[in-house]
Amino acid sequence: MFEFIERMVLAGFNILNSASAWLVFSFILAGVLHDIMSPDKFQRMLGNKKLSSLLKGTISGMLLPICSCGVIPLGISLYYSGAYLGPVLAFMTATPIINPIAVILCYGLLGPEITIIYVIAGFTVPMLIGIIGNMFAGPELVAPGVEENIQARMLELEEGTRPGLAERIKSGLNWAINDLALAVSKYVIPGMLFAGFLLTAVPQDYIQSFLGNPNLLSLGSIAVLATIMYVCAVGHIPFIAALIASGAAPGVGITFLMAGAATNFPELISMLNLMGKRTAIIYSTVITLTALVFGYVANLLLMPGFEPAMNFDRTSNSIKAANTLLIDFPKPIEYICSFIIFVFFLRAVMPGVKTAIAAATKKAA
Repeated sequence: MFEFIERMVLAGFNILNSASAWLVFSFILAGVLHDIMSPDKFQRMLGNKKLSSLLKGTISGMLLPICSCGVIPLGISLYYSGAYLGPVLAFMTATPIINPIAVILCYGLLGPEITIIYVIAGFTVPMLIGIIGNMFAGPELVAPGVEENIQARMLELEEGTRPGLAERIKSGLNWAINDLALAVSKYVIPGMLFAGFLLTAVPQDYIQSFLGNPNLLSLGSIAVLATIMYVCAVGHIPFIAALIASGAAPGVGITFLMAGAATNFPELISMLNLMGKRTAIIYSTVITLTALVFGYVANLLLMPGFEPAMNFDRTSNSIKAANTLLIDFPKPIEYICSFIIFVFFLRAVMPGVKTAIAAATKKAA
């Protein structure tokens, strides 16, 4: 039992390490942007149900090479700054699914046919989930308390009492450290541990034998596996290339490209607690179903007769081009950032722990 817990914690720690630097970077970026953008401009851009707002959220997400955990602080910051749910979901969907580095690697390792379908899906699915989010959201359409905050900031502009740039940046970073980081880390750490539990509970030799037999791979099974595994938009492309080269259908690659990067437990748990149950259901359901649909369409278009594209020159050139864009954090930085996230987690849960201890002590007395 102790050995199982040790392996689970270690697996969760490894997952945290892969995302922690992006999380800290996102906290800083969200804090800097929080009070800089004027509220009227922000409302015109993303605080509505217009298709143009969804388009802005989608395209900005497609251009940002951040993992699915790193996008949590940015998405929540947008949401609590006045953006409607639809544009926020479009942004949070596009960012982990697709980015320029992933497209370059996809072309080199998976070929032009799969890459074209991948790019189309990377644009279509965020727009679709944004439309559905705007249509079916209830009170979650706008974050609670946002209207009052926007009115206060608008009043500051009208009265000319709005602080200077340096003060606004300082205020935004203070908000990011003492509010946003605590709220996100409180749910990210349990999500990482749960992902570690699943990776430990499911025997690795079973997963390897399952993945090593392309005849057993179906779109549904790969969608489930993608949810369990924690992967980033770039790191899982070589894994998919290996699957397809070993005989898996091209639709399996498309499904995993979408579901693997966009669905993970830390993100879903954070979304559930900070943006509402309906939001988490809309996000996970639409991602899973559209990943299956695009995988099915890829099989219809490319099979039979599909040949894995593993041209050495194109592959090496694509990897070289992607590496020039890729930000690879040194291991010491990852460890430091993981420690920072864990400190945020402790700060977030400590008041509840103290209250529980006080209540238990009082009851025992």
